[in-house]
Amino acid sequence: MAAASSTLFHDQFLCSICLHTFEEPVSTPCGHNYCKSCITANWDSKSSDLAHCPLCKKIFNSRPQLQVNTEFRDMLEHFSRFRLKNQQEVIAQPGEVPCDVCTGMKLRAHKTCLVCLASYCEPHLEPHRSRKKHKLINPVPNLEDRVCKKHNKMLELFCLADEQCICLMCLNDDHAAHNAVPLESIFLESKAILQNVMSELKKKENAQKISKSKDKDVAEVVQVLGTLLASLQRKQCELIEVVKQKQQTFEKQAEDHIKRLDQEVSDLSKTRSEIDQHLQTEDHLCFPQNCPPPPPVDCTDGINPVFDFDLSQHIYVEMVKRSVARIEETLSDEMERLFDWSVTRTHGMCRPGGDLTDWDVTRGEP
Repeated sequence: MAAASSTLFHDQFLCSICLHTFEEPVSTPCGHNYCKSCITANWDSKSSDLAHCPLCKKIFNSRPQLQVNTEFRDMLEHFSRFRLKNQQEVIAQPGEVPCDVCTGMKLRAHKTCLVCLASYCEPHLEPHRSRKKHKLINPVPNLEDRVCKKHNKMLELFCLADEQCICLMCLNDDHAAHNAVPLESIFLESKAILQNVMSELKKKENAQKISKSKDKDVAEVVQVLGTLLASLQRKQCELIEVVKQKQQTFEKQAEDHIKRLDQEVSDLSKTRSEIDQHLQTEDHLCFPQNCPPPPPVDCTDGINPVFDFDLSQHIYVEMVKRSVARIEETLSDEMERLFDWSVTRTHGMCRPGGDLTDWDVTRGEP
């Protein structure tokens, strides 16, 4: 349509004398436009001194002084650039179907007529549209391949017996006893079959995507939980190491305390022996002088480091138990929330009337 409009506008920019695009357009007093050289030559060729307009035949008493119509010239230049650009856009490129009517530079075909066996650009298609019985389709190349080689008629039917395209004349010849259907009918039927096949393929592809996504999800869950277990194992080793260090510290303290107690017991035994000897004497004079002083009282004797260790260790173990219980409770709550989310999404996917194609295989955060 744009090309047809361009052609109509182009006619308005043709000189009525040379029938070419205006060059140095000038206007006569009556308002008609001509090429300056064309109207000058026209007037020079007349024997009469009176000039007249070639279109309206108006006679001028004296030859008008012709001046270039600058506004019209600028409009002409603008249109020429536009037309050149427009032609470049519709010129048939390699691989495109050209117009069979265009001479010289061929424009891109807009439609192909199956009756005329020709392709037409937009301007040349306009007069052809009035032919109602002519069937127009989108441009197709190699029209000779659509003609029956034997009868030189358009291939319009499909022989079901021989599975080949035939013309109407073939039904009365080689394919007289065969069943044939219109090409358009077999085209629509085959297209519907292919669309069904494509739909099934898309469903299978989507199912494969879901299956791969499921396997990937399982692997990611295993990896995440494995990381969590590894972290717990590291913390377990660290806690065991802390407990062992505390045990070693308390064992060292207990050993020192036991050694000190052994020494005290030994000293007390010696003192007791001396006391027993003094208790057996009856000498009032020597007894006070030789009697050993009482052993010093140690205020730390009531503190049992073993008991202190057991109490501290018990408190530490209880703290570990409470921390683990809180972690287990938090993990249980999070896992329950994930299970609820998974069940909700699964029910949405498996709703009545739904299929795998309705499921978005793109994973998201719960």
